[in-house]
Amino acid sequence: MGFLFPFAHGIHCPRANTWFCLFLVFFLRGCKGTLSDSDYLIGLGSYDITGPAADVNMMGYANTEQVASGIHFRLRARTFIVADPQGHRVAFVNLDACMASQLVTIKVLERLKARYGNLYNEKNVAISGIHTHAGPGGYLQYIVYIVTSLGFVRQSFDVIVDGIEKSIIEAHENLRPGSIFINKGDLLDAGVNRSPSAYINNTPQERSQYKYNVDKEMTLLKFVDDEWGPIGSFNWFATHGTSMSRTNSLISGDNKGAAARFMEDWSEQIGFLEESESMYPDALRTAPSKLNGFPRRVSSIIPDPHENRKKLMELAASFQATGGRPVKRSLSTTQRVRRALSEVDRPRFISAFCQSNCGDVSPNVHGAFCIDTGLPCDFNHSTCNGKNELCYGRGPGYPDEFESTRIIGDRQFRKAVELFDKASEQLHGKVDYQHTYLDFSNLEVSIPSSEGGPEVVKTCPAAMGFAFAAGTTDGPGAFDFTQGDDKGNPFWRLVRDVLKTPNKKQIDCQHPKPILLDTGEMKEPYAWAPSILPIQILRIGQLVILSVPGEFTTMAGRRLRDAVKTVLTSGGNGEFSSNVHIVIAGLTNSYSQYVTTFEEYQIQRYEGASTLFGPHTLSAYIQEFKKLATALIGGPDIEPGLQPPDLLNKQISLLPPVVVDTTPIGVKFGDMSIDVPENSTCGQGEMVSVTFWSACPRNDLLTQGTFALVEMLDSSGKWVPAYDDDDFCLRFKWSRPSKLLSPHSHATIEWRIPETVAPGVYRISHFGASKGLFGSIRHFTGASSAFAVV
Repeated sequence: MGFLFPFAHGIHCPRANTWFCLFLVFFLRGCKGTLSDSDYLIGLGSYDITGPAADVNMMGYANTEQVASGIHFRLRARTFIVADPQGHRVAFVNLDACMASQLVTIKVLERLKARYGNLYNEKNVAISGIHTHAGPGGYLQYIVYIVTSLGFVRQSFDVIVDGIEKSIIEAHENLRPGSIFINKGDLLDAGVNRSPSAYINNTPQERSQYKYNVDKEMTLLKFVDDEWGPIGSFNWFATHGTSMSRTNSLISGDNKGAAARFMEDWSEQIGFLEESESMYPDALRTAPSKLNGFPRRVSSIIPDPHENRKKLMELAASFQATGGRPVKRSLSTTQRVRRALSEVDRPRFISAFCQSNCGDVSPNVHGAFCIDTGLPCDFNHSTCNGKNELCYGRGPGYPDEFESTRIIGDRQFRKAVELFDKASEQLHGKVDYQHTYLDFSNLEVSIPSSEGGPEVVKTCPAAMGFAFAAGTTDGPGAFDFTQGDDKGNPFWRLVRDVLKTPNKKQIDCQHPKPILLDTGEMKEPYAWAPSILPIQILRIGQLVILSVPGEFTTMAGRRLRDAVKTVLTSGGNGEFSSNVHIVIAGLTNSYSQYVTTFEEYQIQRYEGASTLFGPHTLSAYIQEFKKLATALIGGPDIEPGLQPPDLLNKQISLLPPVVVDTTPIGVKFGDMSIDVPENSTCGQGEMVSVTFWSACPRNDLLTQGTFALVEMLDSSGKWVPAYDDDDFCLRFKWSRPSKLLSPHSHATIEWRIPETVAPGVYRISHFGASKGLFGSIRHFTGASSAFAVV
């Protein structure tokens, strides 16, 4: 089918005339003289991917008790597309999700092919996760990653696939002439090494080349539209999405998701300059005063703040709770809030905080301590009196995980603003890509031997070691497992053998890892772990993105970047110089757990035990990425490799559906259960909490909408949307008054009043959808009594 190729100035090109239109657009751009120096077409897009906020196990900690029950703030897919005058293009998608999924990638690519033909494909599309551990699970296709979610969760899967597709469509339709600037700088206080005993097993000579035992550098892209000026930024920085703990039950983008919201809010507050000035790269400047307060979304909708306390209280008292009432599922409230904040015809600013080689990097920067004694945990094993369950990392907001999330997010946001404001190096040159699939279960790798010549070794079928079950200081495991265990124990070997006993070849291949789960050789009822994985390089001028389907440790990432840089700068026709920028995009296109160095693997901390394909996994990645890099500079083409399996039709789900929602006799959905106290007045920093009779959030995810809303009374007597469940200051909590799948449920909405809030009269509203006995879905709303904020 044909499609429209959108450009600036109202030009829309059928596919048959794409090359003519490319020429025409760049000719018109050139006619603008010194006002424009764009090399590319750029487009950004963003869409809601918030999954089911009830009953679904969260992905990341593998804690069966961590089940979603509300929303801290919403999850999004953010996309940039860059195309050069020759028609080459790349699309990079950043997901507020724990990781990418091979099955999600397969289905997104199928949709893109149906819509755009071969314009977007497995070679030039990268889908990367930020690694939040607070998103719903059940969207990956291999058994080991969906066991705790009771199998496959179609609702989690569908909302992610839909959101990615829509974010790409938006970016595609926004393609316009523009420029990209790059900047780098160190962020020192947002990550520490959580496995230092493994890191120091790397050679002293190698470690001496680096100042820190984690990567501190953030690399940022600044996107500048020729007409509108700055329209977004994407950056890569390595730190885990584990500021929110393994006991948290609210959906959250963790520190990177928070940083993205802070920067998008900041862009709305700082505003854009006039069109004539916005042609230049410094069009969006940092106003220090804007960084002193906590970012908010709704500074511009308050026309006339009230000042008289007594009148405010009297006015608030005149607005009682509305009671529950039915509503139609119309224009989403979230969209209405956002539209109140920006011009409709101007591209919205989109900011993404992407993940890199975060394998051994924790955001819990205050260190790991024993919760019973308060003393530091054992250095080698991260235990307390031999028990891993008592050793926890502490974030900067300890003991408040929400505050730790805010602080680490804020630190990344502030560094991003600094880099954004000072970005002056412009990307120039071609857009290109390389991609292949590899069977990592049996890959031959050439490594230097002890005698000095080459030696051929092999990777192994996937397996997880005993230390995997010990967890990390971000989320300890259970029972008597410990990090650094290279022996195992007889009892757990017996338990393991019930599932699958590894053969001698596998044991020898994975040595010194003692195998707890031989996942690569477990095939019933279908594959437990991946074997065929994608690797990919994307190029935009002097920027090179290495897409890896796992979590590289700090030193593993350094080795990979250095190996690729050596190939690019020493070969080809000299198009890459020493100032080439190479970033690792972790958890991209698929997921296969960790990648450590050979030396770190010997220690068998959590990361080594989770390096699926044995001690030579990193060497395999380096070998194959060097081939991609060689092809990128004109070497022989890379074979596409074996396609990974599509296991959608084999998925099993044991998650019970929502049967019915009910309320007590005489109560309607949306009625108040706990209202604000009568004649309430609140101040900045205080918490306002109300509870509604509600229904299960799985009935309708309210995508691009909201379950919770804070409204302000404006000077004309209308309620104006102010904050919703995508705001950091507002929390939507869902619960059942009794367990065992009770048909009754509550929605508690908590609003921590920001320091930047305007005085006035406010109320809190709730939106939801109930399921009838025969399956009908009915939407409802309700609002609390009003209260004064002074």
